[in-house]
Amino acid sequence: MKGFARRVAVADAVGWVQSHVRGLSSETAGLGQLAGRVLAQDIVSDVDVPGFDRSMMDGFAVQANDTLGASAYNRLPLRVVGTVLPGTRFSGVVGAGQAVKVMTGAAMPPGADAVLPVEQVEPFDLFSASEIRVIGQVSPGKHVGRRGEDVAGGKVVLGAGRKIRPQDVGVLSSIGVAQAAVTKRPRVRIVITGDELLPAGTRPTGNQITDANGPMLAALVSRDGGLPVDPGIVPDDPSEILAAMRADADLVLVSGGSSVGQEDHAPGLLAEHGELAIHGVAMRPSSPAGMGILDGRLVFLLPGNPVSCLCAYDFFAGRAIRMMAGLGENWPYVERRLRLRRKLVSTVGRVDYARVKIVAGEIEPMAISGASILSSTTRADGFVVVPEDSEGYPPGAEVLVWLY
Repeated sequence: MKGFARRVAVADAVGWVQSHVRGLSSETAGLGQLAGRVLAQDIVSDVDVPGFDRSMMDGFAVQANDTLGASAYNRLPLRVVGTVLPGTRFSGVVGAGQAVKVMTGAAMPPGADAVLPVEQVEPFDLFSASEIRVIGQVSPGKHVGRRGEDVAGGKVVLGAGRKIRPQDVGVLSSIGVAQAAVTKRPRVRIVITGDELLPAGTRPTGNQITDANGPMLAALVSRDGGLPVDPGIVPDDPSEILAAMRADADLVLVSGGSSVGQEDHAPGLLAEHGELAIHGVAMRPSSPAGMGILDGRLVFLLPGNPVSCLCAYDFFAGRAIRMMAGLGENWPYVERRLRLRRKLVSTVGRVDYARVKIVAGEIEPMAISGASILSSTTRADGFVVVPEDSEGYPPGAEVLVWLY
């Protein structure tokens, strides 16, 4: 329990992460599993969507010239020569003085260049009329959807590096893509240590506390594109902690036992069997955070106090997981610039992660700021990062807020 000889600047710790992360290879995923994944290559359509000119209205396919001058006072007659439903085609050609009944989405019959809505004809009967009277005029191309107006064949539809959204999946399906190459999700081994811990979700009792960091980290890893592996609490035994740190994974998170106390084994194990590149960061909370390499994979030492754990994850480990998953390193939080209702105090020489609430359109620092008060992050609307060269901000200052 000798304390930290020095603490690394946050920017230097972030720089270490950036320089040591390696992207993962790709894998193929089916259409139903693509949402939320990151494309590993461009998707080029080899078809037009739609593959034909189509009606955008229920009405009559006509030659636009036949409607010139039509009005309620100048009804022009047209003979109905057929019907086209979606999925079918008209076998003939629409000539002058003729009309073909069409439904929305149906292919335009040859010879027709416009669609006359049912509201512009008499009788107002789309199904039984053999002759109609036109009471409104349309121009060429009116109410006609052109071939390829949705997706043009030969064009890039979605680019590599894009996080696939639900509507993207619909577009991929529309061009006949049943599967696509996506960046692999990093497997993240979560190592939760502490003999004082009870399994997640159990009722705390006596002098023991229930594990909150395990399920929180698993949810964060999933959010950031990783696959969490959390088999449960690891005893405060060096051999068991080392074995857990060497599990089959792309990245390892160790929560608890990361500081310099009697039961803080993880830093020593990492230094002895791998590389402890950083231990101790100039920030509050999360100063005991560390990181290094073991058996070729990144290992992040996260404090056991839940807010410190969350903060260190967001600043360092989450950044690495997002980069490995192809999502980029930026935080997945909405940013807003808001004014402070009262001063926000900090200390020069460290980065402060200050939880805040939004009150009447302004932000207010929360009075409870302890690293063990996890509920402060659920009562907070977001957080402000105060840089190491600042003593804080006065009331009325406009600051950048990241919203949970």
